Amino acid sequence: MHFKEKAIFNWSGGKDSAFCLHKVLQEERYKIMCLLTTISKPFQRISMHGVRVELLDIQAERTGLPLLKIYIPELPSMDVYDNVMATALLKLKHKGVTSSVFGDIFLEDLRKYREDKLTELNLTGVFPLWKIPTDKLIREFINSGFKAITTCVNDKYLDKSFVGRLIDDDFLNDLPFGVDPCGENGEYHSFVFDAPFFSEPIQFEKGEIVHRKYAAIAQEEKSTVDSNVANNTDNPFDNGFWYCDLLSINK
Repeated sequence: MHFKEKAIFNWSGGKDSAFCLHKVLQEERYKIMCLLTTISKPFQRISMHGVRVELLDIQAERTGLPLLKIYIPELPSMDVYDNVMATALLKLKHKGVTSSVFGDIFLEDLRKYREDKLTELNLTGVFPLWKIPTDKLIREFINSGFKAITTCVNDKYLDKSFVGRLIDDDFLNDLPFGVDPCGENGEYHSFVFDAPFFSEPIQFEKGEIVHRKYAAIAQEEKSTVDSNVANNTDNPFDNGFWYCDLLSINK
């Protein structure tokens, strides 16, 4: 019998995460023990993506994998975030987990941060999408039958018209010059509502679109959970974000 390494999968509910899981499931090297998702405790939504926990639960049910929710403050300090994650990972390590899988593509400082923290726990980071050109990735994502909608856009890069849009050829063609097709620089976040490994698509409707500004938050309280990390001199919270609420209509 082929031995599979036990791993956790860092699940954001978005397109890169979903496509990464697709590749991992196809390769059959790892036994995914659970999906791990960070949740904003005050809002009960996926961190940065703004997706309701109810829809996250449905995603996990559609994959057939267990879901572990990690609750964090709205914008945790690095120490708070690191401590919460370390506590969760140590419990999983005691169950035989040796690896943690991420859908990161090219942010070197973010990968180093993740690997340094995992090394402290004697765990290994796995990055199946690493250095794959993002224009190639997003086309493969669409052509493989995935369906996703944007739930959050950074107004530094994209205007309100880009939130709540289906990620398809028209969306990619409309992206302004300099915006990464996969939003790897934090330009946008998404919610996957259909995937090859889902038991069935997720039914939802679009709700309210709101704008949130984070500039007033004190520096020491800012989070680096997003694709921007602590050593990045650009402040990702000096601008605002458009969010499109999604409402489940599943029976």
